Amino acid sequence: MFKKSEERDWIPLLTGVKYKTLTHGEKTSLSEFNFEKGALVPAHKHPHEQTGYVISGRLMITIGSKRFEAGPGDSWNIASNVEHSAEILEDTVLIEVFSPAREDYLP
Repeated sequence: MFKKSEERDWIPLLTGVKYKTLTHGEKTSLSEFNFEKGALVPAHKHPHEQTGYVISGRLMITIGSKRFEAGPGDSWNIASNVEHSAEILEDTVLIEVFSPAREDYLP
């Protein structure tokens, strides 16, 4: 699958949070997230393994019982069914891979 960037639309997820799925296959999906300063991603967990990379901005991410301040170039991996949350410290753009693919994020 190949998609040009203009073929994808932003989808609101939470207050101050929007995303677009860049591409996906049978086993993985790749999404771009745009967060506004002050947005909160409440604690949650899901069966997907999640790997993220910060393009720009800053956020405080909690994975299990550990908190990390993440900025440009920082990355993480969250195992399946591990609770995680985020507080957005600055307007932030990040990329995340989910395995298996997040069917709820697919077009």
